[in-house]
Amino acid sequence: MSQTRQDAPPAPVLAVDGPSGAGKGTITRLLARRLGWHLLDSGALYRVLALAANRERVSLDDIDALAALAQKVRVRFVSDEAGGERIYLDGEVVTDEVRTERAGDAASRIARFQEVRDALVDLQRSFARPPGMVADGRDMGTRIFTDATLKVFLTATAEERARRRHKQLKEKGIDVSLAALSRDIAERDARDAQRAVAPLVPADDARVLDSTDMSIPQVVDRIVDWLSERIEIPPVGQA
Repeated sequence: MSQTRQDAPPAPVLAVDGPSGAGKGTITRLLARRLGWHLLDSGALYRVLALAANRERVSLDDIDALAALAQKVRVRFVSDEAGGERIYLDGEVVTDEVRTERAGDAASRIARFQEVRDALVDLQRSFARPPGMVADGRDMGTRIFTDATLKVFLTATAEERARRRHKQLKEKGIDVSLAALSRDIAERDARDAQRAVAPLVPADDARVLDSTDMSIPQVVDRIVDWLSERIEIPPVGQA
């Protein structure tokens, strides 16, 4: 698989890619906190763009309008004291809105378009700054940060990912069918893996980690161990 080269980022980058529901968000937030690094939630950028498009009455099929919108949205991620995340769109907290299944489906739709992805590249790379950055996404290692210090492809079975998502939604008081979630995840996997633009696949030099039978601390520890093989990691905190 060919990869687009780039200038080396100004700080170490840990790129974590993988399918929806693999636990990338939880894992990358914990990794960023443990390492004392910045965090890029690239998937949220597409969700935020889809939300902005809805607010601006821009069709999710209008490629030119979406690309233009992508170049002007202002997005910011802020970690809270509990290790969670607040997402800002043009100064407004939109965390709950961009975490819905509807927003995820809309993000997957607009991510098919090369023009939209191109418009978001520079914004994503701007998040890489000292002392380091953890990048959560689906093409971080294959396209955005091809020279990342470490690339990890985090995955789990579709059934396990649906179960985890179902548990999260139930805890938030959202009643959703497990069977429907399993079907939606399988359909999204197929669409993301088969799309012509930046398909969801591991980078050639990525380390694949199947978390189906692993706990969250085990996953974090494994990735930190892999990273420590590449660079010296100063003790900052514990996940």
